[in-house]
Amino acid sequence: MRRALILAALGIFAAPATATARPGVTLSGRVVPIPGFPHTGNILGAGAAVEVHFTISGSEIAPGVPSQLRAVNFYLPRGTKLHPQGFVTCSPTTLENRGPAACPKRSQAGPVGSAGVVDPIGGELVREQATLQAFFAPGGGLEFYTRAGAPISAELIAATGHFITAARPYGPALMSTVRLVQTIPGAPPVSTTSINIKVGAAYRRGHRTVYYGTVPTSCPRGGFPVKAELRFQSGETTTVTAKAACPRGRVRRA
Repeated sequence: MRRALILAALGIFAAPATATARPGVTLSGRVVPIPGFPHTGNILGAGAAVEVHFTISGSEIAPGVPSQLRAVNFYLPRGTKLHPQGFVTCSPTTLENRGPAACPKRSQAGPVGSAGVVDPIGGELVREQATLQAFFAPGGGLEFYTRAGAPISAELIAATGHFITAARPYGPALMSTVRLVQTIPGAPPVSTTSINIKVGAAYRRGHRTVYYGTVPTSCPRGGFPVKAELRFQSGETTTVTAKAACPRGRVRRA
């Protein structure tokens, strides 16, 4: 589910799911500026936030209800830099038991996004648009908090992720585990049908600005490579890849 979701110079990208994979997944997104911080966004070497959109389709649970999402691995292009040091974190206990309002404001890794969820309850397909937001977690990772209304009533950390360094042509990769969410006894766990998340933040330290993520300083011919792997409760994994157009400009240094 969440958080995906993270940070780099991807430009605007879109890709269909691998033809033989089920459930089906589409991926699109763009690199955007960090609000309040000029000269950020889709610029070589600049600080940036990444906005990512997934759609998930399938009928593994019921017609129109895909298998439950269990993991999302998101691979950023080589040269993307992440700087988690110095960012305020929110402990999982605080976030889970007291909610986002109890977390420091600077622990927010991005604004509130959304996740589409569906569950067959009492013979009917119940659909909800849940909120989804990324927070900085202790240890340099991310945690994704979701809130859904009744009858899919949930307020919890839906996913947690940590970063690894992937093999070329990729760089940092967010490896996240998604939690099964049970609604009522007898109903299957909730299925995810869409994810819309933005991750990116910055803070000022004296005259210096520290960015959580920065765009690579150079772009390979053909664009930046991006990849996502989504694993499902059914045991299947859907992989989507894309190329992002190279940024035109370079970061302005003071």
